[in-house]
Amino acid sequence: MLWMITIDIGDSMKKKLSILAVLAATSVILSSGTAVAAAPVAPKVLAKGLLTPLHVSAGYDGSVLVSEEFAGRLVRIARNGARSTVYENAAWDVAGSDRQRGTIYFAVSQGAGPMDPRPLAGRIRSIGADGKHRTFGDLAALEKKENADGKTQYGFRNLPATCAAKLPKDVPVAYKGDVDSHPYGIEVSGRTVYVADAGANSIVSVDVKSGSTKTVAVLPPQPHRITAEQAAALKMPSCIVGHTYRFEPVPTDVTVGPDGWLYVSLLPGGPEDPALGARGSVYKVNPHTGKVKLFADHVMSPTGIETDDDGNVYVASLFGKGVLRISDDDGKQRVLLPAKLAADVDLRGDTLYATVNALPEPMKAPDGRVVSMALTGHRDD
Repeated sequence: MLWMITIDIGDSMKKKLSILAVLAATSVILSSGTAVAAAPVAPKVLAKGLLTPLHVSAGYDGSVLVSEEFAGRLVRIARNGARSTVYENAAWDVAGSDRQRGTIYFAVSQGAGPMDPRPLAGRIRSIGADGKHRTFGDLAALEKKENADGKTQYGFRNLPATCAAKLPKDVPVAYKGDVDSHPYGIEVSGRTVYVADAGANSIVSVDVKSGSTKTVAVLPPQPHRITAEQAAALKMPSCIVGHTYRFEPVPTDVTVGPDGWLYVSLLPGGPEDPALGARGSVYKVNPHTGKVKLFADHVMSPTGIETDDDGNVYVASLFGKGVLRISDDDGKQRVLLPAKLAADVDLRGDTLYATVNALPEPMKAPDGRVVSMALTGHRDD
């Protein structure tokens, strides 16, 4: 839902996350005004010069997989820095990836949101250790059949008609979820691929063998009470002050925690700059019952998530201060890896991997990077 004209990564993330001009402009606005403190230990740069490295997954062999989403490319970066293309198709968005027993899994999609004219499509692809490719799990078909959040009410409630008439034409007063699908982050667990569908606003499971899809949970609307300062910053009519807007929940990544629950990073839709504050969150989802519980809120633009064996959560805060660590004990957030435009995070043993500088600046060559940092001495700080 296009709530802000100049900066709206919530809508971009949901609708396709490939509106390059908007995202590039956003990166300049936010990076130029955000001071980032120096890291206690400088991270190691594994690769640079990447175009929109929005997803990363690490393997036991020390290599990482990186999705250059706007290029439709999945790249493998070896321990020694050697780079090779695993998959490339510019006609498709290539999103999150994971590995299991030598097989690579990743999500591909087309047509998410009204700005993409292509027919809606979303699948899981796999590449076996023998190089054999397979496509399965029709996520778009599931969304067309069920419209996961089709009964969910978004927008204002009981806003006076005189005030509603003053809203910009691109801000709906109230509406229900429409048919949309954009598989974004994935996690493979056993014979199941869990998908954070940023278009459907849901978590979906895909059976690896049969390819059957199932909606595990629909994330709840994200309410926000509008203040006078915020209405002014958004150039909205003052009559909305004090009213609550129910934004769409936009899941961006999913991982399985040590307790067996799914942990989901969630954008709140609407503006993702500081205009409305840090409105992102982390939810827990029971994969068997679909029960949803809030784990942490007031998180700035979380777009990637991982957990450690102790239940602590690591979040890539795209427009925040870098990679955050959220304690399982008290829910406190702290900046673990200061960075600009951190898009995703993964853990392998005691090493943290992240993609940073993930959005290119206008008129400059892409310089997205993959970095790593040892967690020794950081987890219990």
